[in-house]
This record gives sequence, C-alpha cells and structure tokens, in this order.
Amino acid sequence: MQPYMVNIKLSARTLTGALNPQNRGAADWGWQGLIAYGCHSLVLVIDSKTAQTLQVLERHKANVVKVKWAKENYHHNIGSPYSLRLASADATGKIIVWDVATGAARCEIQEHTKPIQDMQWLWNQDASRDLLLAVHPPNYIVLWNADTGTKLWKKSYAENILSFSFDPFDPSNLTLLTSEGIVFISDFSPSKAPVSSGKKVYISSPRSSPVHNKLVSAAGAKKALDKVKILITNEKPSAESVTLNDCLQLSYLPAKRNYMLLLYPREILILDLEVNQTVGVIAIERTGVPFLQVIPCFQRDGLFCLHENGCITLRVRRSVGCVNSTLNEDPEPDPIQELVYDLRSQCDAIRVTKTVRPFTMVCCPVNENSAALIVSDGRVMIWELKSIISGRSQRTSNSTASPLYSPVSFCGIPVGASQNKLPDLSLDNMIGQGTLSTEEQQKSYCLQEVHLRFLLTGLLSGLPLPPFAIRMCPPLTTKNLKQYQPLLAVGTSNGSVLVYNLTSGLLHKELSIHSCEVKGIEWTSLSGFLSFATSTPNNLGQVRNELQLVDLPTGRSIAFRGERGSDEPAIEMIKVSHLKQYLAVVFKDKPLELWDIRTCTLLREMSKNFPTITALEWSPSHNLKSLRKKQLAAREAMARQTVVSDTEQSSLESSVISLLQEAESKSELSQNISAREHFVFTDTDGQVYHLTVEGNSVKDSARIPPDGSMGSITCIAWKGDILVLGDVDGNLNFWDLKARVSRGIPTHRGWVRKIRFAPGKGNQKLIAMYNDGAEVWDTKEVQMVNSLRTGRNVNFRVLDVDWCTSDKVILASDDGCIRVLEMTMKSACFRMDEQELTEPVWCPYLLVPRASLALKAFLLHQPWNNKYSLDISHINYPENENVKNLLQEQLHSLSNDIRKLLLDPEFTLLQRCLLVSRLYGDESELHFWTAAAHYLHTFSRGKPLTVKAEDTLIPQGKWISPLDICYDILCENSYFQKFQLERVNLQEVKRSNYDHTKKCTDQLLLLGQTDRAVQLLLETSAENPYYYCDSLKACLVTTVTSSGPSQSTIKLVATNMIANGKLAEGVQLLCLIDKAADACRYLQTYGEWNRAAWLAKVRLNPEECADVFKRWVDHLCSPQINQKSKAILVLLSLGCFMRVAEMLHSMRYFDRAALFVEACLNYGTIEVNEDANILFIQRLNTRSLLNRIALGVLYCVIAFQTRRK
Repeated sequence: MQPYMVNIKLSARTLTGALNPQNRGAADWGWQGLIAYGCHSLVLVIDSKTAQTLQVLERHKANVVKVKWAKENYHHNIGSPYSLRLASADATGKIIVWDVATGAARCEIQEHTKPIQDMQWLWNQDASRDLLLAVHPPNYIVLWNADTGTKLWKKSYAENILSFSFDPFDPSNLTLLTSEGIVFISDFSPSKAPVSSGKKVYISSPRSSPVHNKLVSAAGAKKALDKVKILITNEKPSAESVTLNDCLQLSYLPAKRNYMLLLYPREILILDLEVNQTVGVIAIERTGVPFLQVIPCFQRDGLFCLHENGCITLRVRRSVGCVNSTLNEDPEPDPIQELVYDLRSQCDAIRVTKTVRPFTMVCCPVNENSAALIVSDGRVMIWELKSIISGRSQRTSNSTASPLYSPVSFCGIPVGASQNKLPDLSLDNMIGQGTLSTEEQQKSYCLQEVHLRFLLTGLLSGLPLPPFAIRMCPPLTTKNLKQYQPLLAVGTSNGSVLVYNLTSGLLHKELSIHSCEVKGIEWTSLSGFLSFATSTPNNLGQVRNELQLVDLPTGRSIAFRGERGSDEPAIEMIKVSHLKQYLAVVFKDKPLELWDIRTCTLLREMSKNFPTITALEWSPSHNLKSLRKKQLAAREAMARQTVVSDTEQSSLESSVISLLQEAESKSELSQNISAREHFVFTDTDGQVYHLTVEGNSVKDSARIPPDGSMGSITCIAWKGDILVLGDVDGNLNFWDLKARVSRGIPTHRGWVRKIRFAPGKGNQKLIAMYNDGAEVWDTKEVQMVNSLRTGRNVNFRVLDVDWCTSDKVILASDDGCIRVLEMTMKSACFRMDEQELTEPVWCPYLLVPRASLALKAFLLHQPWNNKYSLDISHINYPENENVKNLLQEQLHSLSNDIRKLLLDPEFTLLQRCLLVSRLYGDESELHFWTAAAHYLHTFSRGKPLTVKAEDTLIPQGKWISPLDICYDILCENSYFQKFQLERVNLQEVKRSNYDHTKKCTDQLLLLGQTDRAVQLLLETSAENPYYYCDSLKACLVTTVTSSGPSQSTIKLVATNMIANGKLAEGVQLLCLIDKAADACRYLQTYGEWNRAAWLAKVRLNPEECADVFKRWVDHLCSPQINQKSKAILVLLSLGCFMRVAEMLHSMRYFDRAALFVEACLNYGTIEVNEDANILFIQRLNTRSLLNRIALGVLYCVIAFQTRRK
C-alpha cells in the first residue's frame, strides 16, 4: 500500500460517531447525489457513490432533528447556477440554510423554541425557489423565504401537527398528520396563508380491523382487506377502537394521482382519496418484523420499506391483469380486485442491540435504485438494486407474484437487444411498466424477465461510543518527511484502537487489542505505539492490566509486560521518554516501573516506600548528541590507527568520514546507544522529584519542595526550558528553568486534567483541559490565548485533547465526535473543494457556475467532432487553466459504464440529454427530456406531418411503451382512459356505503360507462332518501339517446344547474348527451382546470382535447399562476413542438431550446421550409452561441459554423 502524500497543512475536520435519538429522521438524499444526515448537533454530507464524508456543518447548539436538500426543479444558468443548498432544523426550533460547498450559513430562522416537526422546500413555483414550509410546535405551519429568513405567513390549527405531505400532482393540496387525525388543505398557496382550517377527518385504527384478529397469509390477504371498509371518517372514533399514535407516517404516492399511504407498525394501508377508502394493504404476519418507514417511488409504483431489524425491502405493485387466485386455491367466481404489492427484493438485516438500531432510510430521488440506511451507531449502509436476467425456468410454479420484465426503452428511446445500454441506471430502466400481459406480446417485443437484488455498494463507519483516549503520532520533522503520515490513534471503550489518517479523515486501521476500555496510548515511533487498558475492579480493588506494544504496519501486538498484569492495582498512566527509549508505568497503589522499550525489559521496579505519583513527565533534554560526538571521535581515531601510510590517509579519511556520517544518520536504536534521559514527578504533597535514567541505571538527582500556592499536582508538561504544572484547584504554575523563576496563574476552572505542549521548534503554545472545556496558553507571554467552555461556547463536554499540528488541536467530546480545530477552537466548516479525498467524486455542483455549465455543454453536444470525446484538454477554456483541470478530473470520475454510453456513436442526442440530466440531478431537465423523448419518438413513427407543427395532434392507438402513469395527464389518451377505468372498477369493488356508490356512479357516467352506472343506480334501496332521484336518473341515462329536442332540454337544464352552483351535476348531464367539450369549457370557466383536463383526456377526441389543453396552457402561463414549466410539458404531450421551442426561447432557456430544436430536426417532427421557422432557428442558434461563449467555451464558434454549413 502506497503511503499518503504528505500534507503539512492539514484541514480542520470532524470525525463523527454514534447518533443521538433526536437525530432519528434527520436525513435526506438530494438530487445532487449527496446524502445529508444529523449527528448530534452536526450535519454530515457524504457522497452516495464512494461513501466519503465531504462536509461537516457545525453551527447548531442543539441536536439536529430535520434536514432537507433544496429542490433542483428549475432551469440552471449563470444567474441560477447549480448550488448545494440545505436546510437543517434543531431541537430548539432553529432552522439554518447552508451553502454546503463553502460551509457557510446563508440565513438562520427562529420562531419558537421547540423541535421542528417537519419541513419541506416548495417545488412548484417558477418564480421562486427559496420557499420553505416548516411545522413549528405545537400547531403552526410557517412559510419562510429561506434566502432572506423572512416569514411570509403563519397559520395555526386546532390539533398538534406531527408531519405533512404535499400532493405531488397538485401543489395546492397539503395534508397534515395531527395527533387526532388528518387535515386536508385544498387552498395552499405561497402568496397567502390558507383561508380555511381544512377538512378534518379521523383515522380508524387498523388494530380494530380483522387484519389483527387472525394470521394473514399471502393467499388470504385479499379476504382480510375486503373486510377493512371505512378507514377515513368525518366522525371522531371512540377511544376504545383507535390508537392514533400508532400511525408512523403519511405520504402521497408520487406514481399516481390521489393515492395516499398510511404506515403502521404492522401494515401499510393504501388509500384512494377520491372515495376515502382503503384499496390496498401490506400486512406483516405475526412473526414478521414491523415497519419503521416507507418511501414510495415515482418511476414505478413501488415502495422501499424499512423494518425494525434494519432490513430494506422493495415491493412493486402487481399488474392488474395478474391479480388472480393462487394455483392451490379454487378459482373464485367473482375475484376481488385490489392493489397488491409483491415483495421483489430485500437486503440483509443488521444485528440489533440496545445501542444499535436502524434510525432512518433515504432513497435516491433521481434513479430510485439505491437506498441508504442510517444506523444509530453512526454507520451509513448504501444498498443498490441490481437487475438479473433470468429465464422462465427459474420461476417457481407456485409463485403468486407476476413476473417483472425489462423495459422496451432505454433513456426514453426503444432499443434493440444488441444496442449498448445500462439496465441498472434507474428503476424505470430496470423493470418495465407491466402493461403487456400476454405471452405473445412478450415474445414479440423480446422482453426478458428480470429479478432484483440488493447489493451493498457503500459503507461508512463512525466512531464507537465514548469515552475516548486519543494520541497523535510523533510530529512531522525534516528527518521523517518521506515516511510521515498524520495518524491519530483513538482508544475506545470496547478495547479496540482505531487509527485515522487525518489527511483524508478515513479509518486507516482498526485493531482489536484489548478486552476492556483503553485508558491511554503513547507512540513509540511513527509505526508503533503502546496502549493500556484496565478491567473493572474486583472486590479487593484489583484489576487486570493490559499493556500492549503494537506494530502498526503488520498489526501485530505483544504483551509488553509479559505475564504481569493479573490482580494488581490499576495502571494510571504510561509515559514514553523523549527519545522513545524508556517507559514509565505509573500505578494507583503500586510503585513505579521503568522499562526499556527497545528490549521490552524491566529496568527498575521501585521500592514499596517510593512516593505515590500524581503526575509525571519526561524531560526533552538528553545527552544523545554528546554521545554521538564521542562515538564519532572514537571511531575516527580507530580508523586513523589503521592507516598504513600518509599518502593513503587523505582518501581513507574521506571514506571514514562519510561512513561515520551515514552511521550517525541512523537511529540510536540501531547504534545500541543508551542515552541519558530525565523525568520529573510529583507526589501527593506537591514535592517535585527529578530522576535520571541511563541504561540500567536510575539515579535520584534532585528534589524541589512543594509550592504552597499549589494544590495537589495533577499533570506536568515540559518543553525546552519551560515546565508547567497543573493542580486540582485549576492553578497553572509556569517554571522558567533557565531564568530560575516561576509564576502561578489561577484559572478558576477547577481540576486541570491534562496539559500538553504543541509540536514544533520554538512553539511554546500549550493546551490545558478542564472538566468544563479547554484553554490554549502562550507560555512565553504567560497568558491565555483561546478558551472553550461547555455550556457557553459549545454544548459538548471535552473528554481528551491533543495537538494535531503546531497550529491545530484535537478535541474528543462526549457527543462521540473528534474535532480537529484551529488553535482558536472555534468550530468552522471547511470548503468542500479543499478536501483531500482518496477517491474522485462526481459532483459538478462543486465547480464554479461557469465551469459546471461548460462541462454540461461539453457532455451534451459536440458537433465539431466526428465522434464524442471525454478529453477536454484540446478545448480552449480561456478563463483559468486550473478550472480546466478540474473539469478533466470530473470527467475522469465518471464510471466506466457511463463513459461507455457517452462515447457510443449510436447514443442519440435525446438519450444523451436524459443521461446528463440524471448525472447532474437536474429535476427540471429530467422531466422535460423524458416527455420530449417519448413524444418525439412517437411522432416520428406516425404519418408524415401535413399541418402546422403547433396544430399537430397525437394519433391515438396502442403504443409499445406508453408514458409512465406518474406523468398523469401527460400520458396518451388511451392509456390514461384504461388506467381510470381500472381505478373506478377497484373503487366499485371496495364501496361500502351509499356515498361511495354515488361517487362510483358519477365517475362511471363521466367515463361514459352508462350501463354499469345504471346498474349501480338501480341498487339504491327503497329506504334510501335518494331512491326516487336515482331511479329517475337511471331512466334518464337509459333514454338519453333520444331525439334532438330532448338533448336541447337536457343541455338547457345542465346550463341552468351550472349557473346556480350545481357545477358537477351540470357537467354530468352534458357528458350524458356527448357535450363533454362544453362541459370542459364550463369547468375551465369556473376555475376547475385539472378536472377539465381530466375530462377532456377521458371523453374527447384528439382535436377537442387539444383545444381544451391549449386553453389550459394559456392559463398556466398567466402571471397569476406562473407555471410555464408545466405548460411546456403539456405542449409536448400535444405535439406542439415549435411552440415549445418558442416558449423555451422566451423564458431564456437558450441551450435547452437549441438542443430541443436539433432533436426535432433529427426526428423530422418540425418543418424548416417556412421563412418564420428558419428565422427563429437561426436566432435561437445565435442566442445559444452567445450563451456558450459567455461560459468561456470558445469551441461553440466551431459548432455554430458547422451547423450553418
């Protein structure tokens, strides 16, 4: 193993350990690929690919309870660059918004003094990206401007708020989980606080359901689910039947609209919010491990579940067509439809103890193929999903789970079996949608069955539980410059010694040496140390002492004292002499032992009447230089006596001198020189003894009577001519041995636990440790330089101190952390780009804005090259050559699989745009290019375009791979209609009362399913007050296809009903007479834009649907709404590609517009034979050229000229 490069100026850093219970849930995985989590009052940021700590943020005074990365759902440019913004909240109610790259706090927010319950960045506004919503206990939600710290509005509610969840499909919908139930808010707006108090509903506990009354098997789960009828009610349930605190989590499903999950310890309940009904349950058997957390997926309808044993499972919804009875059961005449989530993969569990428990889980939001487990002992385990191609023969015949197949497309474009692809890139590239159910379809599309498995790809370990004993290796000198490594030895309570390299902050070696707590460590060289541990005292006060000599390169350790150590007084301290020759072992109630380290032999065991030692220190003075001079003179004299003639003397003398110089450069151990060294110690009376050790000889040199102003001496430090003593009363006594003067300073800090001089010649700085903190003193001026006090400066207690370098100190604290700080001992975050990392990290967010955007442009498009290249050395980047080197380092950090894709000449521009958006974690571009790739490919397969591009309509039909249903209203009409029909069928099966039946009837009428609607209407009982109305409505629906006059009457009635506030009923009547287009217009007039879009999607032909959507686009682009990004996606689904390009241009998204136009030209989906189009494209290319020149990438001139040719 090659040694680390010497870095004399080490960076300040923090080594972290076990977490605090309040840190549970304080974790987030950002779109940038970085994981942030709380550790006591610190916030750690690690890279998800390499599991390296990139940043430690320290400014909170209390335990961190929440962390949230800012969203990346906006267009990035010079004015809005890629940046690392993170919000963290602590137990005192303080929120800090960080610039993670620099470690600086951008703003601090404080409203109350209780722990923040929940917080979330707003993601839907094109105008502002700085809005942060937080829950301040007990019952307030506050919207903050996280850039300025300004409070925009505040709203209180009747119950205590535990958490909240935004509807991913409608940002005006917010749901609160309270101590008594759920509050649905439908008028959330960033501009003002919600006017209403929301719709309050209550949770009927699943414990009162039959799920808990019997063992639920896989085959019988649907029967138990059928009996779970009402879950959400408007009436407060009785206390006997509900335990509200059992609900662990509430979350919307991002994969499909109006679905929500509720997490309980033993089940996950899936709710359909259209009918407030349970439509799916994932129940754990009685012998199963309860749930802790669940994260729903966006790309596929799946759930990442964390269990109490640390096991992470992935469950994916079974395809509707595959919900059948098992092979071992008799087929039911009317099988119950339900949402079933099959277990697809699970990782290994951890060993759970009292101190080791899973805390939280986070999932990669970009690819959804990785999950990280944060454990209470400080470990971070990163599990990545891998897909395995399997044959049909590998499936078990009695498996109830439907098979998973590989998708047809890769990066949005259908690919063949021989084309280059990376199936593990993301979840939607690993498994398909499951919409193809027949075996003929599977064969025709060459689908391959896949299995999923978790693979541990990253592990970050923390420090064990305190207390610690720390010791820095011998300091850097000119003699050890070549082999020096800044190693810190950390003794732990479990008997192991951890050795950290402080250049990288990584664990260098972990050595299990002792069987009990390590009390102290002393280095004997750069490659070895002594450590001692003592067991728990027995009834007689005797212990087992363990003193080990460790060779670091080999990890070999030997018992330094041999068979000694059993049943004797405890070792209190060990001290190694300045030349590493001798060792003094001090016991509690036993005389001092002096050992020779070189031979591991006992030199002297002092007599029983030897004074009891309270403090001991070796002198830095010795006679090694004089011994070497004498030895050199003796050897020179012997050499001269062997000279034969004077003529040979000069040549021989030079060789002898060189030989002696070489011998002198070797260590004294190899020379077998025993230099004389000194040490001083104090007894219980404060008397100072001075002893001399030389070889086997130990002499008592002098005794100095005690100083009356000092109490019992606890520690001594000696450097040069300065000797410093500390006592139990907090006094420091500075002795100047050369001037023969002493000066006592009372610190009033109590017991001086340790004092230690800083390394470096002439450096007279000294650190003193007390029970309540530490101080740095300048012994030349005899004055305190810096101070740190628990409760005033920091909230942790210092356990041990040492010097890292001549200007940096090391503090071990009771929060399980070890901090390397500047001499001021002020906690300061560091710049991420200044860290020494053992592995390169792909994170373009760390580059300056121009450089990150230039790198992105380089990866996206290289029209000046015949083939793509990842070598940026030939590109003229005039701003800074160092920046250019950083760009090349980022390119080198890409994985081989990604590099292979980028260099593939068959990898299309659209696929490249999608891949780069994933690499950058750019949420806005990922959604845009996903929709663009799908619909550009769809239109290129259709008939030649014969009309204007902005008026192009999607030809309806069956697509090989429809756009995922997570894009909701953007999907193809036929696929969307199919999904809605499946949904209403499931609602119909689950209906349990008249209100549910009525909602199903209304939905069936809007969907045009009149026959089934009539059946439901006729089911109304005669005792029901709506029996007469429903009977008449059934007659109306049956006879609605009559002559024109009846339709005119129905239309008139519908119009009057709408005018008088009966909008839903009027729309229903219009749909009955096939006037859905008019119904959509009325809905849009009354502000029901989402309902109008839904109705147009399921009832109108393509032309009429496009008209409704275009009006919706105009509404989204209005200044009051300002959702142009959503409007662009809607236009993509309509095929209005030229209008999309024009909108991108008007929003100054020049690069995206230029790439989109080029992709359209490649697919032939826009025409360039019109003067207006040609002029627009030329203007767009010019804008894109100027934008790239502004980035400093001069090769764009070549690109532009190439394109014009």
